Amino acid sequence: MDLGRRLPGVPRSFADSDGDGIGDLEGIRGKLDHLADLGVDVVWLSPVYRSPQDDNGYDISDYQDIDPAFGTLDQFDALLADAHARGIKIVMDLVVNHTSDEHPWFVESRSSTVSPKRDWYWWRDAREGMDAGTPGAEPTNWQSFFSGPCWELDETTGQYYLHLFSRRQPDLNWENAQVRRAVYEMMRWWLDRGVDGFRMDVINMISKQPDLPDGPPIPGTPYGDGSVATFFGPRLHEFLAEMHREVFAGRDADLITVGEMPGATVEQARLVTDPARAELDMVFQFEHVQLDQGASKWDHRPLRLTDLKASFGRWQAGLADVGWNSLYWDNHDQPRAVSRFGDDSPAYRRDSATCLATLLHGHRGTPYVYQGEEIGMANSTWSSVRDFRDIETLNHVAEATALGADPEEVLATLRPASRDNARTPVQWDATEHAGFTTGTPWIGVNPDHVEWNVAAQREDPHSVLAHHRALIALRHADRTVQLGDFTMLLPDHEDVYAFTRSLDGDTLLVVCNVSATPYPLAELLPEAVGDELVLGNRDHLPDHDDAVLGPWDARILRLR
Repeated sequence: MDLGRRLPGVPRSFADSDGDGIGDLEGIRGKLDHLADLGVDVVWLSPVYRSPQDDNGYDISDYQDIDPAFGTLDQFDALLADAHARGIKIVMDLVVNHTSDEHPWFVESRSSTVSPKRDWYWWRDAREGMDAGTPGAEPTNWQSFFSGPCWELDETTGQYYLHLFSRRQPDLNWENAQVRRAVYEMMRWWLDRGVDGFRMDVINMISKQPDLPDGPPIPGTPYGDGSVATFFGPRLHEFLAEMHREVFAGRDADLITVGEMPGATVEQARLVTDPARAELDMVFQFEHVQLDQGASKWDHRPLRLTDLKASFGRWQAGLADVGWNSLYWDNHDQPRAVSRFGDDSPAYRRDSATCLATLLHGHRGTPYVYQGEEIGMANSTWSSVRDFRDIETLNHVAEATALGADPEEVLATLRPASRDNARTPVQWDATEHAGFTTGTPWIGVNPDHVEWNVAAQREDPHSVLAHHRALIALRHADRTVQLGDFTMLLPDHEDVYAFTRSLDGDTLLVVCNVSATPYPLAELLPEAVGDELVLGNRDHLPDHDDAVLGPWDARILRLR
């Protein structure tokens, strides 16, 4: 396993090459030198397949073509070749829990109850004793992840189809062996083309309990939680092992498989990532990004650092001997970390962004750097609901206001939590549209791009960008960072996060002050005083004091 991987990537917001306001493959190709300079080993592309774009490309209508908004297959091949020439791998986003309702498979499936592809999706009659189309007649009580019921009535046949996400994203029925064979054939086609692996979207949902039972009621809604029947279903491990045999086994390339698995426990991740079981290399789990949420993602609560330590520590210990951790703060579904877990005020934005990066990269696992994270991009300003583009956000607005919620209060909940915070264009320079496009961007550019952009940081040795370069270079060079054992320190401290990494007699101490309150280092960690500073984020500042851990101070020390 390559232990130095970093994976940015949502094409729509990265760089636009043709002025239509949408990022594209040629835009990525034109920024490969930036990625190489940063030190990334792998680029994960969010879906670039042909799609109606109901959910930013996660609704795929053709798995073996590129959406015209992003380019062509020839341009994809050129991007792949140029990336490989720089030693950068390309990982595709594999979305096979569901397709678009415009995919030919679903078009055929919905055409008739006797269609040869009818059983490629989940079709059910209305609840017994109820007429199709009446409220509550859906086959189960499950709530969609995008609000409302997760069953849609198809007027042509009078049956409902299952969609765990948008109604335009019908779920594939993996119980059907023909579905699995078609998916595996498509995956082999991409690997033969030269891609280096897949990040697998909600892959733990492909196996569902066949009887599709009702779920426990969700308070305050007419719906139930279907996750018991749809997360980690009875045949998941069988399907993943079959996928490995049919697609990956026997290939010489160092391929990468990462499974996005909402709700995963440490025990489940150990099974999935155990090399002896031949399923996946890594999983994305969501435990740490739900610690600041109440009943839903729209119910924001302050993060307690002790909770974060307990979560990270449990995953570090749980996958220490079997499996492998994925390390991330940001991705296309999460608000910006510097606004969420750090302090994006002018006084502390740079220091908190570099502190959070040091904390994350110091752990054992593969760090992921989401586009713009390397320059400390923050949540945007949202003056109106009209500024948002995300389907999950807009569905929540419609549902909440229909239930009588005050629109201004709804807007206040959207600002810190909407996925659109991650989707504002990458800030390349201080020009009108941040150097992202010469046209009108598909979503508004964050106004702070005038100060926070790649061009302003590129030559600054103390910038957020420079610190990410240094962290990545350290991981590439230092085997203790790559493979060292993890030991949590100060587990009950509410502001300071500290741990050691040890390998073959070498020990690194990572200590991060995740607050604006200074702390005497000698009182917290006497062993840290006087040791070799390998990398720090504030040692160049006039107020730096070796004996005091300053606001958002992060240090990696080599213990003598």
